Amino acid sequence: MSNKLKYAPTPPPEPVITGSLEPGPKKRGRKRTKKQYFTPDTDAAIKEYLASSNQDERDTIFARRIHYPFYKLAENLIHTFKFYYTEVDDLEDLKHEVICFLLEKLDYFKPEKGTKAFSYFSIVGKNYLILYNNNNYKKKKQKADPLAADEDEGVIRQLGRDERKQDIKDFIDYFTLYIDKHMFTMFKKNKDRKVADAINVLFKRRENLEIFNKKALYIYIREMANVDTPVITKVTKILKKVHKKLYIEYNETGYVRV
Repeated sequence: MSNKLKYAPTPPPEPVITGSLEPGPKKRGRKRTKKQYFTPDTDAAIKEYLASSNQDERDTIFARRIHYPFYKLAENLIHTFKFYYTEVDDLEDLKHEVICFLLEKLDYFKPEKGTKAFSYFSIVGKNYLILYNNNNYKKKKQKADPLAADEDEGVIRQLGRDERKQDIKDFIDYFTLYIDKHMFTMFKKNKDRKVADAINVLFKRRENLEIFNKKALYIYIREMANVDTPVITKVTKILKKVHKKLYIEYNETGYVRV
């Protein structure tokens, strides 16, 4: 079976959604639009592609329902992580190379293991681009002025740090929305809710806080909620478990079901 793409590396049309997909319940919170291209239909299409032994059918499924999500995934990976050290003149060609690589790896994806397609192909695409980018950076560094190359490397590292900070900020925004909505379900006692609300307020005001050590935060929460330290510890443990669960969901889907 050949995995060579038969499509020019130009932006494809919007994906053709086949089948009947009833709209699910509305999700509150800010959904990250950059990941909306990878839909439940994309997951279904990948499963249908893997289940088929007919190459013509596979080609049709890929062209109509997988190519566009892969194109957008490649585009977002390149721009999010600044993979700009490339041998090609046009980034469209680089996107096409990523799509070809993802297509080669399609048959290695095992949905029955519970792995999310978006997470799997994001990692595959990112690893390919890291290797590609690093190899081209080394070539450029060999030819370029050492000071200029080091400056480039510093800029790229800073951009990566900025992106991670934004990612954390987006997740915390989802987290605080979730706690607000599920406060009475998670905590039955009024004093527990006071502590959870105080902690949530701290998260919301995190950019204006000047205290970050654990002891100072405990004192601050105790004064806000007027409770003893054991109550704070108990509520904090519950919120940590919720935080971990939601962070896994966020990494897999790009948003949290609030």
